[in-house]
Amino acid sequence: MTGRGNFIHASTALHCPHGGPVVTASAAAAVRVDGQPVRTAGDVFAVRGCPHIARGRPDPCLTVRWSPPRDAVLIDGVPVLLDSTDGQCFGADLLPRGRPVARTGGQEVSCR
Repeated sequence: MTGRGNFIHASTALHCPHGGPVVTASAAAAVRVDGQPVRTAGDVFAVRGCPHIARGRPDPCLTVRWSPPRDAVLIDGVPVLLDSTDGQCFGADLLPRGRPVARTGGQEVSCR
């Protein structure tokens, strides 16, 4: 197992590349950091209020999908998300809009 980064948890500020806030719907988290549930690839991430405009029309980011590495740390068999985990924001047309931005509080984990 390899990887390095800060846990994404309920208090992590997530935004699309255009500044729209990302909200998370998740199942009850089995693991917490500073009392906050750790986010996993199994959670649902939605973008609210993305201001992106293309061809003169609103074309907002709507969802975030994550691609954790094969050897990621798991919670109940589901990969944990770190701020270094590959992610992509998508619009209604399912075309990629860019990487999500995570601002974490510094709970770093390192695996080798």
